[in-house]
Amino acid sequence: MKINIYTDGAAKGNPGPGGYGVVLMAGEHYKEISEGFRLTTNNRMELLAVIVGLEALKKPNQNVTVFSDSKYVVDAVMKKWVFGWEKKNFKGKKNADLWKRFLQIYPKQQIQFQWIKGHAGHPQNEKCDQLAVSAAESTTLSVDKEYEALVN
Repeated sequence: MKINIYTDGAAKGNPGPGGYGVVLMAGEHYKEISEGFRLTTNNRMELLAVIVGLEALKKPNQNVTVFSDSKYVVDAVMKKWVFGWEKKNFKGKKNADLWKRFLQIYPKQQIQFQWIKGHAGHPQNEKCDQLAVSAAESTTLSVDKEYEALVN
């Protein structure tokens, strides 16, 4: 069964409060996931949305397409930059903690990435944006521990 994962991240100020939104679709199955953080960046939320979406999959080796409006995430994977960063132990790279987490889950599925233009009326992308913004504006925000440790 083909699985589509739509993702988006948001930050109010960069850094600032942020959130991610994920929509998973497989056949008749539909699931939404979101979470907000008190201090983070937009790129961290874009990447975390992809990670959480992939981690939500219960079975390995599935045919997955990740739809993201983040050039940062899509290009890093599709142009294989992240694998070069990994060889250099992410020296000088931001979000190394999240990229390492991504690389733990990435080999478990058959994943394709598809960049889509944000805020262009794509229904699932718009839903992810709503989830991400709403999570960022929530009164109960999680702590992005790795990020806050770096900036404090």
